[in-house]
Amino acid sequence: MVTAVTAVAAAVPSDPWQGHDVGVLLGVVFCGTAALAGLAAYLGSRLAPRARRRYTPARAWRDASLAAAGAGLAVYLWGCLHVLFLEDRAQAEACETHRPPGVPALVGRRGDFLPLRLVCEASDGRDYTVVIPAYVNPTVTVLLLLALLGAVTAAALLHRRRRTSVRRLPTEERPTR
Repeated sequence: MVTAVTAVAAAVPSDPWQGHDVGVLLGVVFCGTAALAGLAAYLGSRLAPRARRRYTPARAWRDASLAAAGAGLAVYLWGCLHVLFLEDRAQAEACETHRPPGVPALVGRRGDFLPLRLVCEASDGRDYTVVIPAYVNPTVTVLLLLALLGAVTAAALLHRRRRTSVRRLPTEERPTR
């Protein structure tokens, strides 16, 4: 069994000029778009008058966290679209066009999803990123950190609220564990 796997692996040459896998990229874009639409619908429903009346600080932080996560997802999808609409030839031309001075011949290209980038590799071991705007990865990082901060704050507020509400109940009405 092991020899069959190694034989298949040896028979499939690794392509040094591979970018992002188009099937995976399409899957990321479609699933991300569906998730973004779901987040937008949920956050839009939170703006209804009945939902606004029941707002607590914990719910406000939760919704702010979801909005930051949605914004991060939107920026990530924007970066994915930059790669999706470029063919292999256009990606190779971008590598040649944006090659820094002093970088020798290019020997390969690879695509990474985390962080989102298209890396052009030179023969001297150096590499550089092209196609994806430079603001995409830092913006996604900051927005996801803000989403995490909002989620932790919402959880802490909810936990504190539940703890104080249990303390206020008379002894005979307290839930038993």
